[in-house]
Amino acid sequence: MICVRLINNDYRYDVTELIKVFYFNQQVVFIDTIRDYSKGLLIEVGLIDRLAFTKVYKDSKLIYEVRIDMGSVNIGDCDLEKRRKIAIIQSLYDALDNLSAVKAPWGVLTGVRPVKIVHKLLDKDYVDGEILSILKDGYRLYDEKARLLVDVAKKQRKHIYPLDENRFSLYIAIPFCPTRCLYCSFPAVSVEKFSHLVDEYTEKLIYELDMIGEITRSKQISTVYIGGGTPTAIPYKNLEKIIQAVYRNFDREEIQEFTVEAGRPDTINEEVLKVLMENGINRISINPQTMNDKTLKLIGRQHKTKDIIDIYYLAKEIGFPIINMDLIVGLPGEGVREIKTTLKEIEKLDPENLTVHTLAVKRGSTFRKVMDQYEIKEQEVIYEMLSEIKDFTEKMKLEPYYLYRQKQILGNFENVGYAKKDMECIYNIKMMEEKETVLAAGMGAISKIYFPKEDRIERVPNVKSLNEYLIRIHEMVERKKVHLT
Repeated sequence: MICVRLINNDYRYDVTELIKVFYFNQQVVFIDTIRDYSKGLLIEVGLIDRLAFTKVYKDSKLIYEVRIDMGSVNIGDCDLEKRRKIAIIQSLYDALDNLSAVKAPWGVLTGVRPVKIVHKLLDKDYVDGEILSILKDGYRLYDEKARLLVDVAKKQRKHIYPLDENRFSLYIAIPFCPTRCLYCSFPAVSVEKFSHLVDEYTEKLIYELDMIGEITRSKQISTVYIGGGTPTAIPYKNLEKIIQAVYRNFDREEIQEFTVEAGRPDTINEEVLKVLMENGINRISINPQTMNDKTLKLIGRQHKTKDIIDIYYLAKEIGFPIINMDLIVGLPGEGVREIKTTLKEIEKLDPENLTVHTLAVKRGSTFRKVMDQYEIKEQEVIYEMLSEIKDFTEKMKLEPYYLYRQKQILGNFENVGYAKKDMECIYNIKMMEEKETVLAAGMGAISKIYFPKEDRIERVPNVKSLNEYLIRIHEMVERKKVHLT
């Protein structure tokens, strides 16, 4: 347990998140007075006048202290409260960085979307050198992470700007899956157990799409993404009805990109792929996560590496121009040798997109409940695995184009999407950077309505229960109408 005492600030959330970067499994307890502390680690974090400080005690003995003058803080923002906060968090980072063996390459940043910082600086006409200095000195990022953020942001700009309040993307959730993977925390249900509700879900989902179509008559669609769950887990005729409903409600010629997650090879066959191709789908995902059969079995996949390879080649033969493949680094029992095996197989396939996730131990996943049964690799091993991937992507001419981070992510690393030149997933960029409205239909889907003049997002969630969604579909539509009409 780590005791924390805040002095002249109330940044409980930020302090907790940063401490957990360095002390992953430790409980953080806030105390009001020094009398509430007896032994163990105590961290005092505060501000007196313009001087931020962190003091670390072990068994009542002061072992480290950091002081930072607010005047030295440069984050490219004159807002006094932001600089005050960063000075305090900088002092905490510097103290923990010196005391802990854990490396924190993302510095004081603990949020999901760090690329947003670079976009804001670019909007203010900061040049690359100035941005890198702010990221490294102000936010304490390692050089490689700072450069990665700048590269990703510059790759994205053409797909984001100019901003347009009348432009939107569409996300459609198909929550059915053949099995639940060990690490999964998404709202999803068994297609076998709930097969009797697939037709009703299709009907209600199409109704929601029809209503979104009515609400957005004066707006322009840009991209469509059908995700899950596993969209290809439902009968292809149902999936085709949903795709046709999109074309019936929105101008097909305006859709720059239409993605369907055909993620699991045990849900794909030639008939399904041909239906997708005939219906104008120009990007699909075939997601191995790993190319090691032992791991696939462990995480709950009912297919083998050969099935992934066979389906990939079939999809290419049918003519899909862009195929994405997802990998997860840090799966139970995997190390550098296993990631090399996976990359060797991926190299033969040569996909246009590769999305690399570092395993995050999410609250809603089965893995969180049983993680003690499995070997989780140390930070250095995760770093070596990601280094192998970095070398591989450079060799394959796959460039980073979007990035996000998650809580409880192994090793304090990141998730990165890579793409061949001019083959980025436009939807992923728009969704991640939140500079365009994303309207979402289906169980558990969350609409994010963007107001450019205020640079503000309004979240409008759908319910996460399948039965509740079917009963309350009219309410889901009304929630969107409030913000769009």
